[in-house]
Amino acid sequence: MKMKQTTVIAAPEIRFDNSFAALPARFYAKVEPQPVKAPEILAVNVPLGEQLGLAPDWLAGPEAMAVFAGNRVPEGAQPLAMAYAGHQFGHFVPQLGDGRAVLLGEVIGTDGVRWDMHLKGAGRTPFSRGGDGRAPLGPVLREYLVSEAMHALGIPTTRALAAVATGESVLREEPLPGGVLTRISRSLIRVGHFQYFAAREDVLALAMLADYVIDRLVPAAAEAENPYLALLEHVIATQAQLIAQWQGVGFIHGVMNTDNCSIAGETLDYGPCAFLDGYHPETVFSYIDRMGRYAFGRQPEIGKWNLLQFAGALLPLLARSEDQAVRLAQQAIETYDDQFANAYWDVMGAKLGLSEKREEDQALCRDLLKMMQDDLADYTLTFRLLATAAEGQDDTNGMNDTNAAADLAALEGQFADRNRWRDWLARWRRRLQAEQRPLAVIAEQMRQVNPFLIARNHRVEQAIAAAYRGDLRPFEMLHEALKQPFEEKPHLAALAAPPKPHEQVRQTFCGT
Repeated sequence: MKMKQTTVIAAPEIRFDNSFAALPARFYAKVEPQPVKAPEILAVNVPLGEQLGLAPDWLAGPEAMAVFAGNRVPEGAQPLAMAYAGHQFGHFVPQLGDGRAVLLGEVIGTDGVRWDMHLKGAGRTPFSRGGDGRAPLGPVLREYLVSEAMHALGIPTTRALAAVATGESVLREEPLPGGVLTRISRSLIRVGHFQYFAAREDVLALAMLADYVIDRLVPAAAEAENPYLALLEHVIATQAQLIAQWQGVGFIHGVMNTDNCSIAGETLDYGPCAFLDGYHPETVFSYIDRMGRYAFGRQPEIGKWNLLQFAGALLPLLARSEDQAVRLAQQAIETYDDQFANAYWDVMGAKLGLSEKREEDQALCRDLLKMMQDDLADYTLTFRLLATAAEGQDDTNGMNDTNAAADLAALEGQFADRNRWRDWLARWRRRLQAEQRPLAVIAEQMRQVNPFLIARNHRVEQAIAAAYRGDLRPFEMLHEALKQPFEEKPHLAALAAPPKPHEQVRQTFCGT
C-alpha cells in the first residue's frame, strides 16, 4: 500500500517511551498517518495535555495541530497499526486490527503513568479491509464529548486530547467533513488482541502479550502462583465494575464486540453510544444493532460473554492440561455474576441513598425500575429528583421552597399511577429512616452520584449538526457544562432536560 509520507519533526514537548513497538513484528504493522489537506484544530484538552507534560502554549500552536492531524510524526514516535481479531455481533473475525487508527507511541505522564497516544481517523492501514481509514467529523466530536463526560462522571475511559477538522470530505451515505481524534488510554489492548494469536495457535506470541499486559497493567499478577490466571481474574473484576458503572448512569455502549473490550478496564470506542432518556432495559440506539444484542439490559451478560472469549484465548497459558485449564477458566468466570451483582447493587444503593445493605433493598430498587420501565420515566431525572424527595417532605403542600416543590411535582409527574408511586415513595422513606444519617446528608450524597447533567443524545446531535454548519459554540458550551455533571446550575437547565418528542434521537451511528 503506497501512502503519502508525513514529515518527521522534533517535538520535545512529547516525550515518547514506546514499549508495544518493541514487541515482534507480527503484533502490528508499521504505518504512518496520512496527511490531510487543511487541518484546523477544533478542541484541545489542555488539562489532560498538562498531565502528559505538554505545555499549553505548545498545545495551542501549529506543531501540535500538525501532529494531531497526522501531518507530522513527532520525533520519538513509532507509529503503527495494532493487529487484533474479535467477535463482531457474535461472529468471529480472525483479523481486524486498526483499520483507521494509528498508535503514535506511549507517553509517560507527570503522574508516572504510561499512556497510549492514538490518532483515530488517520487514514488507511494494512487492516483497513477496503475502508478509507477516515472518520467523519461528527463521530470525532461525539467521542470527544462523551468520553470526557464519562471521565467527569468517574467512569474509567479513554480520554480525548484533541479534535481536528481535516479540510477534506469523507463519503458515507453522503459527503461529510472529515476529522481526526487524538485519544489517550492506559492501554488500547483488547480481548481481540488475545483472540488474534489464539486463533493462529501462536502460543509464544500469546504468552508474550500476556506478559506485556501483566508488566504494564497488572504487575501484582507477576507475583501470583499462576500469573495468567491472576490476569484473567483481574480483567473479570475490572469489567464487572465497569459495566456496573455503565448501568448506574444509563450508558449504552452500542457495540460491545470483543475488539472493543478493553483489557485495561476502560470504556473503549464511542461509535453508536448513547445515554438512556426514558428507562427501558431493551433500549437500543445503534443503527447496526438490528437484533438488540447490545441493548442496555443485556450489557452485563454480554460482558460475561466477552470474558468467556478472553478466558478461551488464555487456555493454553493457564495450565499444561487442557482439562485443568478449562476448570481454572470456568472457576474464574463463575465469579463474574457475584462480582457484577455486588458492584451493581453498590452503585444502585448509592443512587437511592442507601449505604447499609439490607435484604429488602434489591426489591425496592427493582420495583422502582419496573415503574420507570412501565412509564418510560427519565432515568437521569428520576434519580436526581429523588435527592429532593429524600429530605423528608411528604408532599408539595405548604412547602416554602418553591424549587423543591417543583422538583417533587416533576418527580411524581414521571409516573402515570400516582398511588403506586406514592406507595413506593413511602416504603423508600421508611427505609431511609433506618440509615441513621441526617436526611439532608443523604440527599447531598445522592447528588454526588446521581448526575444533574449527562451527554443527552439530542444535545450531542445538535452540537454535531451545528459543527457541520461551522458553528462550534453548542459543542463548546456542552463540553464545558459536562465537566461538572453533579453540580446543579440553573442556567444549564435546558441542557439537563429530557428531550421533547420532536427532539428525541432514536438511532446513532458509528461513522465507519
